[in-house]
Amino acid sequence: MTRPALIRVLKTAAPRRLLSTTAKAMAAGDTGAARPAASALRELPASRSPCSSISNALDRRDAFTRRERSAEEMYIRQEERNKLLQLKEKLKAQRKHIDELDKHIDDLTKNQGGEHN
Repeated sequence: MTRPALIRVLKTAAPRRLLSTTAKAMAAGDTGAARPAASALRELPASRSPCSSISNALDRRDAFTRRERSAEEMYIRQEERNKLLQLKEKLKAQRKHIDELDKHIDDLTKNQGGEHN
């Protein structure tokens, strides 16, 4: 086969699909596949399910998801706690400053004379 004929054969054998209108088919567990609804997993017990190994794998994945979510929530709670502690320290410093200003005002009014305060 000559080179131009070979190029023509290759072009017709594998046409380019720049814009695809069909969705990519993904099996359960593939990256990007949709997660099954939790209610669908709970309809049948794992022992009666026709594909119990798949439901066991999904249960483990759900356990991982719950563990990951709880770790994220614990991190967020810790960060919020740290922010609250910082705010309490700032509030304590401001109260101390206000008490010093009150003491200074009291000292100034006592030294002014006139009525005894």
